[in-house]
Amino acid sequence: MRDLNRHGATAASPADALHRFLTADPGEWERLAPRVVRKVGRERLEAIVTATRERTGAITAVEDGPDGLVIRGENGQLLAWAVTGDDGVLTGLLIDGDPYSPTAFRVPPGAQTLLSLAIWAALLAWGLGMCWTAGSGSSWLTDLAGVVAGYVVFEGYGEPATMRRPVRWTLRAGALAAVASGWRAAHTPFGHSLPSAGVAAVVCAGVIWTLVRRRRHRWGTPLSAPLLFPLKGGTWFVGQGGGKGLNHHFAISEQRGALDIVAVEPAHGSRRSGSGLESYVIYGAKLYAPCDGTVVSAADGLPDQEPGRIRFGPLYGNHVFIDTGHEIVKMAHLRPGSVAVSTGQTVRAGQLVGEVGNSGNTTEPHLHLHAERDGVGLDLSFEDVGGFFHRGRLIRH
Repeated sequence: MRDLNRHGATAASPADALHRFLTADPGEWERLAPRVVRKVGRERLEAIVTATRERTGAITAVEDGPDGLVIRGENGQLLAWAVTGDDGVLTGLLIDGDPYSPTAFRVPPGAQTLLSLAIWAALLAWGLGMCWTAGSGSSWLTDLAGVVAGYVVFEGYGEPATMRRPVRWTLRAGALAAVASGWRAAHTPFGHSLPSAGVAAVVCAGVIWTLVRRRRHRWGTPLSAPLLFPLKGGTWFVGQGGGKGLNHHFAISEQRGALDIVAVEPAHGSRRSGSGLESYVIYGAKLYAPCDGTVVSAADGLPDQEPGRIRFGPLYGNHVFIDTGHEIVKMAHLRPGSVAVSTGQTVRAGQLVGEVGNSGNTTEPHLHLHAERDGVGLDLSFEDVGGFFHRGRLIRH
């Protein structure tokens, strides 16, 4: 069903408007998408449309799908994002350069959590069983080293701090049970597996050393001055941060020092209490400017994503970017309708700029924060919160 615009005429949907634009003669672009032409430039826009047609072949349709708008052609299909004004003309446009193939099966977010928990529980139970059934003391040492390495991975690369406390401490209790199995091992022959135990101990030490290094990773590109931590009055959890393996931003030059931050409920230790956006503890949390500067980009009005599913669109979603004069500090995935500043506005550190949401390239509500200088990501530091910012760290502020 189509909506009526303010003049009573039928307004084209974004899918219809995009299809009309992509199949029109370039001479019609100024009428169909004047704002896009001005912002992107005709030459660049022609290159984008030409590349799109080369990837899809003759364009047959643009349809609204679960992952975004789908440009369908004779030879393939691409994802796109478009918005229209009241008059039905395009006011925003993005086209993905990679071929699109819809996912046949999706695991719901709740099921993903349960599956991950089941895998961790199975692995730790297996290690615990090995310790209690070891046939010799040296075999027990080998198995214990494996269990210790497993718990290091669980604590360092998993997210136990976001699990409900009974679940988290039940899994951790397995470590005590593994150590207690030493009583049984002390009554068995020592055996001939000492070399294996030595290898296992070296591997375990390597796992610990690697985790420590990655938690303390620094690029050596500091901010001109420490920031203020932009969230207040809660218990915050660093979901992405640190070195390789702890931070999925690691390989992206401008985002390499980025943090993804969620919140956990103090009473139960969980980051959500049910289903839906409102159940996430961080959703709607007030966001404050971490520095003085000028807002160089502020966007609002983009919808929140459904948790667990990402529709193609602007990566940062609703956002606020602040230029300090030395670097640009970027905060992304804000709640629609919450952005309290505008492009060109001067802000002071501690000033309210918006609320945390789930817009942009995100599977759950969180704050994305990074700083860059000349396209290179910087190490983040805060004057009111010390230490290293790595996955798994809890911050009470």
